[in-house]
Amino acid sequence: MRVILWSLAALILVPLALSIARGLAYDGSWRSAPRHSAGVAPDPAATPEAVVQIYTARAFSWRGYVATHPWIIYKRTGETSFTRYEVVGWGGGNSLKRNYTVADGYWFGAEPTVMADYRGPEVDALIDRIEAAIETYPFKDQYRSWPGPNSNTFLAHVARNVPELRLDIPANAIGKDYRAWDAPFSWSPSGTGVQLSFIGVAGLTLGVEEGVEVNLLGLNFGIDVLRPALRVPGLGRVGIPEAIAREPVLN
Repeated sequence: MRVILWSLAALILVPLALSIARGLAYDGSWRSAPRHSAGVAPDPAATPEAVVQIYTARAFSWRGYVATHPWIIYKRTGETSFTRYEVVGWGGGNSLKRNYTVADGYWFGAEPTVMADYRGPEVDALIDRIEAAIETYPFKDQYRSWPGPNSNTFLAHVARNVPELRLDIPANAIGKDYRAWDAPFSWSPSGTGVQLSFIGVAGLTLGVEEGVEVNLLGLNFGIDVLRPALRVPGLGRVGIPEAIAREPVLN
C-alpha cells in the first residue's frame, strides 16, 4: 500500500514540479505580455480550402503551472480571414468571445500549440456543426478558473457535440471535465467513450481517444492506450505525441 501511495504522489507531484519550473520562464505583466501572431496558422488569404484549427497555450500567471487555455479558429472555403472563438473570464459581458485577439496569437506570453488541424472540402460541413455547438454552450454567463466552467469546459462542450473531431483534450486542461451537478454522466469529449464527473472535482473517463483518466480535485492522471503515453497534471502528456493534422470522421 505504501508503494502505491508513493507512486500516486510521484505521478501527481513530479509533473507539477516540472510544469512550475517551465512556467517560471515568463513572469511579466499581463499588460506587456506578448499577444502577437505566433506564425502558426496558415495565411488565410493564400489558403483557399476550409480550415479548422484548435489551439492551446499555458494559462497566464500562476494558473499556467497547472492549466491551459484553448481556442478554436476556422475559415470556410474561399474566405480570407479566420474566425476565433474562446471563453475568457474577464472583460465584462458574456464569457464567450468572438475574435477576442489574433487567430494564432501568443496567450499573454505563452506560445500556442496546435491540438488539431482539419482541412479540405468536407471541413465546411464541420464548421457548421462547430458553430451550432458554440451557440448551445450553456455557461456563457459563468466563469470559474476551478473547477469550471471555463475555457476548457467550452472546448469540451464543442468536442462532445461535434464527435467528428475525435478531439482528445489533454490532462492539464483543468475544467474540461466540468459537468453540471445534475448531469454527471456524458460521452467523453472525444465522443469515443463515456465520462462520469461530479462538477469537475472527481470522476472517471474511459474512451478510445482518452484511454483511462481519473480526475481527483480537478487534477487528471491516467494512461492513453491508443498512442501510448501517461496523462499527467501540469504537463498533460508524457509519451507518444498526439496526431495534429487530421481528417474529420464524418458520419
